[in-house]
Amino acid sequence: MSKTEKLGFWSIVLLTINSIIGTGIFLSPGSVVKQVGSFAPIAYLCAAAFAAVLALSFASASRYVVKSGAAYAYVGAAFGENAGLYIGITRFVSASIAWGVMATGVVKTVLQILGMDTGNFTLVTAGFLCLMFILFIINLFGLKVLAWVSNISTLGKVLALALTILAGLFFLLQQKSAADLSLIVPGNSSGTVPAISTKSFVTAIIAAFYAFTGFEGVASGSSDMESPEKNLPKALPLSIFLIAVIYLGIVFVSMRLNPMALLESKNVVVLADIFNSPILQNTIVLGAFVSMFGINIAASFHTPRLLEAMAKDGQVNALFEKRTKGGFPYPSFIFSTVFAIMIPMAFHYDMKGIMIISSIARFVQFLLVPLAVMYFFYGKQKGEIIEKPIKNFILDVPVSVLAIALTIFLLSQFNWVGQFSIAKDGVVEPNIYAIVAMIFGYILFPIIAFALRGKKN
Repeated sequence: MSKTEKLGFWSIVLLTINSIIGTGIFLSPGSVVKQVGSFAPIAYLCAAAFAAVLALSFASASRYVVKSGAAYAYVGAAFGENAGLYIGITRFVSASIAWGVMATGVVKTVLQILGMDTGNFTLVTAGFLCLMFILFIINLFGLKVLAWVSNISTLGKVLALALTILAGLFFLLQQKSAADLSLIVPGNSSGTVPAISTKSFVTAIIAAFYAFTGFEGVASGSSDMESPEKNLPKALPLSIFLIAVIYLGIVFVSMRLNPMALLESKNVVVLADIFNSPILQNTIVLGAFVSMFGINIAASFHTPRLLEAMAKDGQVNALFEKRTKGGFPYPSFIFSTVFAIMIPMAFHYDMKGIMIISSIARFVQFLLVPLAVMYFFYGKQKGEIIEKPIKNFILDVPVSVLAIALTIFLLSQFNWVGQFSIAKDGVVEPNIYAIVAMIFGYILFPIIAFALRGKKN
């Protein structure tokens, strides 16, 4: 593949932004505000700081290992092929299911716009297959078309968010006084938000943090990028910074213009309700749709290339190494799409029950990748890294230690009980879907992968 067919620096930046900005910022500010009220901007700022530290660790790892696979490649190079295979398999499972959840979101949004039944199993399945076919065609045309569509969708969602910020500032300047934030300060007499506590603030930070995740999978297709050892370490932190600016602008405008809308809105796209203008509301809803479609484009790039990377190392069947002349890994794409739809179909497209695997898998990566970077720095890795890597003590050691400490902190504050239980008519019951998905993704599927690899060897 020639250099002109690879993703350049700014395409990597846009792909990273596209991988991170999904539906979270359009839908989730209300949940953060409910936890901490007017302290929501601080929660987002803390979440951005956490994401930046973790992104720096992944950027550091990309200076040592340039082959595709992201965390799979980094962990495998540091600790050996067994650790790499486990991370690769669980990452593939979580990435595929997360892709399925995002695809379901796109389909249900389209059905809602068309006034059709979003709970109809047949309609959702048909829409899912149509979406995957569209993504297949886009990828089939090669990296140039994929990069073009990804860049356009990224610019579309960023423009929608920028319009929200600019329109909000315009209306704020027209108002004689801003909204009364005392209405949403925890502990106020209205009782809108419960009294703030350390746990609720940490919960809000974790909720906001999920709006920044996605950067960890960008390097899955590093072999299709120009000079990944130089461009990725610059692209990842820059993308986090740009996204943080956008998110903070959104939260500031929303809370100053119409904070109660964040708490009381029953619509899917909460941000649209901070305005009274139907034109602005429709524009923001359209931006949310573009955002969801764009993150599906990013998933269609990352997920198959993770499976392809494992095939190149002999970890899974060599069939997944095959590409078209245009560089499209079609066997791994087809398998990924089948896997992406399998569990959502089994759960009748109930997105809440299948998000757990994706969430937990990220924490596993956030623990092992910073540790791998320190192994690389001190030359203790078991696998191959590039010759004469550019080492940086501050980024490779202290930042990695900080990343591990932050991850342990997030794990200790994670709502484990809430993820594995569900309330029905006031009675808390085990979340069978989440438990089964966890057992399959983290125990059964890795066992099958190890058994097949051992048989092949």
